[in-house]
Amino acid sequence: MTHTIQPKGMWFEDLTVGLTVPHALTRTITEADNVGFTTQTMNPAPLHLDAAYAASTEWGQPLVNSMLTVAIVVGLSVHELTHGTTVANLGFREVVFPAPMFHGDTLHAETEVLESRPSKSKDDRGIVTFEHRGFNQHGVLTCRAVRAAMMLRRPDTDV
Repeated sequence: MTHTIQPKGMWFEDLTVGLTVPHALTRTITEADNVGFTTQTMNPAPLHLDAAYAASTEWGQPLVNSMLTVAIVVGLSVHELTHGTTVANLGFREVVFPAPMFHGDTLHAETEVLESRPSKSKDDRGIVTFEHRGFNQHGVLTCRAVRAAMMLRRPDTDV
């Protein structure tokens, strides 16, 4: 028995330059999320793990690991954009974190299509460049990531 996934994301043809999608899902980041992610990725930075140390910094509290922030921002986009329609994540050309995230902050995100072109080697797919933007509950930009992905074209049988 094979397992198939019903595509819910957008096809290559739907991802036109300038399209901006506000994502419906949000995510509050907990201390457990941050400590778990930080230790699983072998990052010993006290700014993420040591409340006493973090209290002595300009932030006065632990910061959420920025790699967790970008992972959640991209993850928030999957349901509307790429669920079952992506072939591969090709890479990031820019990731910036203009403001920190703290335990208890809630991320919401939007994604804009920056570039789109057919694949040069495969007729059934194209390359799309996304700009993912994450904001905290106050509307402050906390993460911006430019990412290229290989996306499937709409099958001939799908209308």
